[in-house]
Amino acid sequence: MPTLRAPDDRIVPATVGETPAGLAEATAQAPGLPPPGLPAPGRPSRGRAGQGVGIGLGLVSAMFFGTSGTFGSALIGSGWSPAAAVLARVCVAALALTVPALIALRGRWRLLRRSARLVVTYGLVGVAACQVCYFNAIARMDVGISILLEYLGIVLIVGWLWARHGQRPRPLTVLGGAAALGGLALMLDLSGSGGVSLAGVLWALAAAAAMAVYFFQSAQNSGADGDDALPATVLTWGGMITGGAAIALLGLVRAVPLRFDAADVTLQSWQFSWVMPVLGLGVLAAAAAYVTGIGAARRLGAKLGSFVAMAEVLFAAGFAWLLLHQVPTGMQFLGGLLILAGVVAVRLDES
Repeated sequence: MPTLRAPDDRIVPATVGETPAGLAEATAQAPGLPPPGLPAPGRPSRGRAGQGVGIGLGLVSAMFFGTSGTFGSALIGSGWSPAAAVLARVCVAALALTVPALIALRGRWRLLRRSARLVVTYGLVGVAACQVCYFNAIARMDVGISILLEYLGIVLIVGWLWARHGQRPRPLTVLGGAAALGGLALMLDLSGSGGVSLAGVLWALAAAAAMAVYFFQSAQNSGADGDDALPATVLTWGGMITGGAAIALLGLVRAVPLRFDAADVTLQSWQFSWVMPVLGLGVLAAAAAYVTGIGAARRLGAKLGSFVAMAEVLFAAGFAWLLLHQVPTGMQFLGGLLILAGVVAVRLDES
């Protein structure tokens, strides 16, 4: 289980509100006392308008992330291995972000050099480890149980900020977290059949730890705010390249299976070329999702950003309903309301 530590042990809440599920950049901001001019650890540095934008970006990110289950299932069902689907996802995302990242870096390459450690950690943990661990979990047990265990990363964030930085959660945050996790349990209908594998649980818990690190790293500013911060597009681009290289290397040494298949995939009752879900995974569920997630986290902070990211579950259920005819049950609708209540509670506590 990776250590929840941001580069230089500086988890200082930039100007957002965590990363992950926005999922990606509110998690790197809560060390000890910040240097002059930076906000206090664990607190967003912008006003209500900035938090409103952050919540909007977080919801957009959650929507994009919510498409990954549909596209990924289509590929795996046609013969792809989980690691191969992840590798295709991050490679396409890296290609899609190359030109925007180069434009953002024009004349400011020093930012990338100075943030090399952040980019590498983000790519290895937030991009590669989180996705590979989660896909290995769902290969061994029900998707619902895997997702719920992965979202325990949110609890890890609150616990880390408390243990490492003395940010004791207030009652409203505790209630919001309990409501959100309870809502997840109802949303995913964990009372259904399906065995629990010890190996699967360990993979899911590893994904939870990676998710927590991902949120912290996404929220990390490599310097002060403004021009000295590494642009979100560049951080995502660098992370995709790093994560893709790591997965490819693991595949070459046969540490993880890389199995691709050119057969058509099935969505609803229609047949599509494998290119369509690969582009969906890379452009929507990776490039767009991670960039907007980082933007959300920097405005919200690791804690609030992670709760907003939980809306991914709602969007994933909606896409499954629309494309796969998987109609949510009444208990799942109730779970969705509890998740929203938990987000509102944490939002009120943050302000």
